[in-house]
Amino acid sequence: MAKKDNNKLIVYSTNPDYKPQEESEHQDTLPPAQQTLYLALERHGGGKVATVVYNFIGSDDDLSVLGKQLKTKCGVGGSAKDGVIIIQGDNRDKAITYLQSLGYKTKKKGG
Repeated sequence: MAKKDNNKLIVYSTNPDYKPQEESEHQDTLPPAQQTLYLALERHGGGKVATVVYNFIGSDDDLSVLGKQLKTKCGVGGSAKDGVIIIQGDNRDKAITYLQSLGYKTKKKGG
């Protein structure tokens, strides 16, 4: 099955003065004090527990940097993509403490 690339849309116009607008893929990252991150425990990959950080508003580069910092702080693996950081294991309390030290507001989701 071929992958669809929805990011590149072709627009045709008969107007000779038409110039396509460049869409900005870079999203400005809000300062930590203006963000509230939600942390939840979920089961991923064969029923193993993972800590998931939601609601990050910013660029993919800043998300991956924050994800790497969290993984290093907790001493585990994980991933960061699509505005979500996944950290292996039950590291919610460590992640909350570290994110609050960086200035983020945090909230626990779930039990």
